[in-house]
Amino acid sequence: MDQLSAQDAQFLYMEDADVVASITAVQICDQSTAPGGTVRFKDIIAKLESRLSHSPIYNRHLMRVPMELDFPYWVEDPHFDIENHVRHARLPEPADWRQFCIHVARYHSRPLDMGRPLWEAYIVEGLDNLEGVPKGSFALIFKLHHAAVDGASAAQFLGTLWDVTPDGIPGLPVEPVMGGHGTHAPTLPGTLMRAAVNNARSPVRMTQAVMRSSPQISRALINAGRARIRKTGGVPKTVFNGKVGQQKVFDATRFKLSDVKIIRTAYPEAKVNDVVLAVCSGGVRRYLKSKDALPSESLVTTAPINTRGNDGADGVAGGGNNISAMTVPLHTNIAHPVERLKAIVLSTRKTKAAKEGLAARLMTDLTQHVPAATMALASRLVIQNSNAAQNISNLTISNVPGPQLPLYFCGAKLVTGYGLAPLANGMGLFISTPSYNGEITFGVTSSREIMPDVAFFIECLEKSFQELLAAATRRLEVNTAAEDEQASAQKPKRRRTRITRVSEAGSKAKARATRRSKANGSTRPST
Repeated sequence: MDQLSAQDAQFLYMEDADVVASITAVQICDQSTAPGGTVRFKDIIAKLESRLSHSPIYNRHLMRVPMELDFPYWVEDPHFDIENHVRHARLPEPADWRQFCIHVARYHSRPLDMGRPLWEAYIVEGLDNLEGVPKGSFALIFKLHHAAVDGASAAQFLGTLWDVTPDGIPGLPVEPVMGGHGTHAPTLPGTLMRAAVNNARSPVRMTQAVMRSSPQISRALINAGRARIRKTGGVPKTVFNGKVGQQKVFDATRFKLSDVKIIRTAYPEAKVNDVVLAVCSGGVRRYLKSKDALPSESLVTTAPINTRGNDGADGVAGGGNNISAMTVPLHTNIAHPVERLKAIVLSTRKTKAAKEGLAARLMTDLTQHVPAATMALASRLVIQNSNAAQNISNLTISNVPGPQLPLYFCGAKLVTGYGLAPLANGMGLFISTPSYNGEITFGVTSSREIMPDVAFFIECLEKSFQELLAAATRRLEVNTAAEDEQASAQKPKRRRTRITRVSEAGSKAKARATRRSKANGSTRPST
């Protein structure tokens, strides 16, 4: 039987009335490229059914163990009906970008039905007044529970929907359907017996994991102690670290990847992720400074890490979670955008060292052996205590590179995409930055109590990006001018050569004139 891991279950246990542990992907599609220029609702349902039905996420739901004595099981839903998972709506007038963001935020705020498979699709029409979006476009909004997927497995699940041509050539291999992927619900005595065995094994497995990893644990503790001594201050408290409410807010913007590459070219030591962090840092700094709420210490961000192997052999197609996280200072206490970028580059290099990745995988391994009841209690205590998350970081930034070629759904071209993620008490700001087909988008998820003016925050991000781009452009212009001057200085001095040649020509002319004068009986050379 397929059972949730401890990491999967913590996303299940973290939910309450205010915290919804769902991942939402927003994709805007231009149906003018579809055959006939129109995509019908029944075509969308048929496409989803044909492409998603091979995945184990498609038709299985959770069966929880009484009193949380063990982690829940995935079992096949005998009443599964795809039409219970696909909805359709149209934006209310005036149907502008603001209305669209409100609509997306409300949808993201609603929890999934835990009695059904943990995914939904939402088709939204009426996007004609959205700037930069072709007339007649629609939005495909997908919501999945974090207990079923992490970022990598969600991308795999959704990636099967997309084609590389309008006529339906899939971008990812689509395996044939082999029947149901879940199992029938186990009996109560069998479930309780397995729970007793698993709980008895948990301390032994935990001890074995600790013994295997004791050298790494020792080094991690020593390094953590040294870092604590070097620290001049902890994670500062900001407006982002309050208690989140039920209603979330969303807004987004997008930039050209070619502009990001200009910044990278001007500062070759920086990676794309460093530029993303620098843009977010500048936006956060500008936003907090406008409210006279900018701490003197640097804000710290959490960045999720995919801890699967490079070949994806750790079950990405089967769903589930296999992630850890690192924390990075954003250096919001540095005013100059370029100096801030350079400081972020140095910080990310240190944080991404191999020992940090090892420590992350180590902690992930240890949590797999925590008993279900302990995990449930710990998750609820953490989620209810905003100080627990605030002591780790101030916000979360997730950079997800995407395909750099056009994709199609039912023949409709994907225009752009955005991401929304779960929030936690004490961690009320999430910025996701997926990239696609020459663009990178910045999607902001927050809570109405924490960020009532999310549109202003987007303006801060845009100004931060323009600051970095302008500085990079100036640097490239200066470098180009210097290179041209250096190249000019290294060229042969043609003027001196020309003078030399003229002098040589003059000498030869004088010699010819002298010979003519002698022939005529004169001893004075002609000039």
